[in-house]
Amino acid sequence: MYKYVIFDLDGTLLNTLDDLANAGNYALEKMGFPVHETEKYKYFVGNGIPKLIERILPQNVTDEIKQHTYEIFCSYYQEHMNDFTTPYNGVLNMLEQMKQAGKKIAVVTNKADTFAKEIVNRYFGGLVDAVYGSAEGFPKKPDPYWVNRAVNDFGADKSEVFYVGDSGVDMQTAVNAGITSCGVLWGFRQKEELIENGAAFICSDCLEIIRMVL
Repeated sequence: MYKYVIFDLDGTLLNTLDDLANAGNYALEKMGFPVHETEKYKYFVGNGIPKLIERILPQNVTDEIKQHTYEIFCSYYQEHMNDFTTPYNGVLNMLEQMKQAGKKIAVVTNKADTFAKEIVNRYFGGLVDAVYGSAEGFPKKPDPYWVNRAVNDFGADKSEVFYVGDSGVDMQTAVNAGITSCGVLWGFRQKEELIENGAAFICSDCLEIIRMVL
């Protein structure tokens, strides 16, 4: 039924939480602000690095402070984004089976495009056909721009596309793009958030996704 599968990245294919939290807390320490528990970053991430920085900083800080914190974060993350990051259980097998079955696979993420391409190549090189990350001047999810771009680049019919993510933003993105959505329960957010934002399906492990797609 589905010939094309689009995945979110952070919280869906990769557990990046520790490295994101470490970069955020490093930047906060450098700027003289209080740090946050790692678990809280599950709700800070999801809308791109600028929004992450805005969420971890105290309210009403200046744009200059936001920009400086952003620069420190990016510099640290560039050097440390693979310290603790790892694929979720079953992800590699899932991608390998999809690839062997002739499915086309894309990643659409609000992670900065340079980070996204580097990290996908490191962990999934050869298994993912295209990566679309956040770029200046282009809208972020839940705007469907990059999902629609992936669909068009593949020459796909939207009825043949399956979108997999772990957050309400992902489910909204699929709804906005008019494609079938699947929320995963091993990521950063809860089942209720996925359902409230329009998840067509809910999966608790990669084997369920394999069965649905293959």
